[in-house]
Amino acid sequence: METQQITSILQEIFPQDTVETNNEENWQINNDKIRLLVLLSEDKSWLRVLTPIASVMEAQSLLVPLMEANFDTTQEIRYALGQNVLWGVFHHNFATLATEDFVNVILRMIFVAEKGLSEAFQQLVEQRIRQIIQAAKTQGQSKEATFQTLERFYQEGMLGDIDRDPQERENFLASWQMQLDRLWDEE
Repeated sequence: METQQITSILQEIFPQDTVETNNEENWQINNDKIRLLVLLSEDKSWLRVLTPIASVMEAQSLLVPLMEANFDTTQEIRYALGQNVLWGVFHHNFATLATEDFVNVILRMIFVAEKGLSEAFQQLVEQRIRQIIQAAKTQGQSKEATFQTLERFYQEGMLGDIDRDPQERENFLASWQMQLDRLWDEE
């Protein structure tokens, strides 16, 4: 792949956006969905693609599931921390990077940016629900009794905002019930 191809590929993927570039060493896309940086090392031997996902403060409680995702699901993209930001990062030797692989990385990076922290949050929630189920079963509780306990915790403000409107409360509790139903027999 050649450096001049980067601009044309980015313009193809982001036709409505301006591709900002500087000396064919870095490129930037900013729109309402993504901020994407493509950087070449000074000697043009390494290419790095980055997108900010969230602040470190927002991601703090999700670092374990994010690092597990690095091991299991992120494919060629990794989560990394730098400058108080959680980033989606891709590194590759520029001389051996195929054009098709670069396109796929950009598309994958868009996907990672759009999902943000939601997947890691869902993973953490599922892990917590599994712990609740295990604890309930250890105490000999039924699924129904476990749900009643969760409902009481919610009413006491331990699982969310006590001042939510009734519809939000119903949606929240329905979500808990669905998760209990889905995971109860697995634990």
